[in-house]
Amino acid sequence: MANVNDVAAYILRQAGPMSAMKLQKLVYYSQAWHLVWDERPLFDQPIEAWANGPVVPDLYRRHQGQYTLTNWPDGNSTRLSPSEQETVDGVVNAYGKYSAQQLSDLTHREQPWIAARAGLGPTERSRRLISTDAMQEYYSAVASSSEADLV
Repeated sequence: MANVNDVAAYILRQAGPMSAMKLQKLVYYSQAWHLVWDERPLFDQPIEAWANGPVVPDLYRRHQGQYTLTNWPDGNSTRLSPSEQETVDGVVNAYGKYSAQQLSDLTHREQPWIAARAGLGPTERSRRLISTDAMQEYYSAVASSSEADLV
């Protein structure tokens, strides 16, 4: 299993420079769709429901203060298995065309983030976790619907 730094390195290698916020959302969607397609997590690090959408705190601590990221020296993109690469490639192909704000807005309309932030104000800080169970359940339902972009 890859770790979140390996996934970040792979995304940047495949998609090129992007904002830290966009990288966070692509990492989130990579985890979500890997849970659906491979029925196991892509990485073990937790994802929190922050005001601007899902965030992996381990990544945030490394890119804090940076806007544009061009590479991820803390990760090794070659550690991803072919199945893991396939998941991330699918996510980058489907979601990579969207801006960081569009991806943030999308996560705000989806149940895993909404449920994790239940009772919080729109800009209220939170360290609440988005559970992998909630992600797998929600995105599995999306995959089985006719609205799925990735399937």
